Amino acid sequence: MALHWRARASLLKGATLVAFGAWVLFDTARHALGGTVPEAPVMGVVGLVALLANVFVAAMLYRFRDGDSNMASVWICSRNDAIGNIAVVVAAVGVFGTGTGWPDLAVGAIMASLSLTGGWQIILRARAELSTSSQSLAMPAE
Repeated sequence: MALHWRARASLLKGATLVAFGAWVLFDTARHALGGTVPEAPVMGVVGLVALLANVFVAAMLYRFRDGDSNMASVWICSRNDAIGNIAVVVAAVGVFGTGTGWPDLAVGAIMASLSLTGGWQIILRARAELSTSSQSLAMPAE
């Protein structure tokens, strides 16, 4: 596809990532106020399995991290997922050790931050590509 179409798809991905980050932030605050405690063994197993999958995907996509906004967005999402999985495993250990939900809430805040910043990075890159693409379309042919 042409760059402007890939950049538009990236804008949608970035907006979705920002929306996800806002939802995680809201849900984390809701759990903090409700005082819920997650199941540490479930968190740990799911986190480890997801980490293995996401590290594999992130390693495959590493060489595309400086590509166009669409390829970079895939890399950013995979990187964020792997970082988040590590944080979930650490939180599972913390929940297990303390018997409280605070380690999970801290990870929720980290995940929200990763989603918000990753989404914003994707949006900025896509907007720059759209600007460049529209300028090149407006230039007369020689």
